[in-house]
Amino acid sequence: MLEGVAGVIIRVPPLRDMVTLLMASSGDEASLNLHRAMLDLGGWSEPSTMPHGTIHHHQLRDVHLLLIEQLHIHADGIDAIHEEQTGCELDEVLILSRHVSASNTPALTLHAIGIPGETPHGEEGLAGGRRGTVVPPSPRFASLFRGMLAEGRSRGLDEEYDLTLETTHHGPVLSTPTLYIEIGSTESQWKSSAAGDAWASVISNNLGLDGSESVSWEAGGDVMIGLGGGHYAPRHKAVLSESNLWVGHLLANYALPFENHIEGDEPDGAWKHSIQTSVESTMSSFPGGRFFAHLDRKSFKGWQRTAILRLLDELGVPVRRGKELNQS
Repeated sequence: MLEGVAGVIIRVPPLRDMVTLLMASSGDEASLNLHRAMLDLGGWSEPSTMPHGTIHHHQLRDVHLLLIEQLHIHADGIDAIHEEQTGCELDEVLILSRHVSASNTPALTLHAIGIPGETPHGEEGLAGGRRGTVVPPSPRFASLFRGMLAEGRSRGLDEEYDLTLETTHHGPVLSTPTLYIEIGSTESQWKSSAAGDAWASVISNNLGLDGSESVSWEAGGDVMIGLGGGHYAPRHKAVLSESNLWVGHLLANYALPFENHIEGDEPDGAWKHSIQTSVESTMSSFPGGRFFAHLDRKSFKGWQRTAILRLLDELGVPVRRGKELNQS
């Protein structure tokens, strides 16, 4: 593991095949539902109990299914703990979770984690994590999202559920590329076998648990970093829905706080740190990638866009927009 800009955790890419960890928490009903759905697909070993949880090993792929007692958002360092307890090395963590929203809208959703933009940096966040710290995103983000769209529609779940994604938020703090996979937003959905089974099918197909070829990152792909918009990132979602792009961190406007705008000066605020850490974190997950930023331009004021574009230029990240992305 390497330290980059303060608040970003970077993991050196492995030189050999590694293990994918699927993790669930016993205190989360949706997490238990997804854990059940994965086991129902078959192909798993008998459970083994270890100090940090109960583990099933997949018989075809290097995948572990872990059930822990602790709530996942507070399970800082669980990746390192799992490696120490099992003697394996992890290349990604997919956390099975419930989703909660103020509107109680039924949803199948997923997102990268971290709490960029929150200060004071280093303090614990309200939903786990450390303020100002982001976790490397799993390269599977875009492919799992598109798989969820296809599976949800084929099963008719789009008639009840919002098939969506979210911007980067909450804990835990890990060094391994991580993604949250969620069912929301109330108890009836958390326990829904239809929702759990749909997600399990998507995960199985993506990881090749049925013996098919798994999705894997290859150097040279186009990787998007999304900046701006609301929590459910509608403009970034539209681009990813209609393309074959890869994606790293997506930052909502609330994660890009600007302060003390004085014309001609660089604005204060945590916006710059948020972008720097998220760019560096995304780059660590996609070695050899061709990185670019996509802006929800209408969500920014003109002076904010100017500041962002200047920073991206300094970071060597071009900006792409418009119809070209839907042809990627």
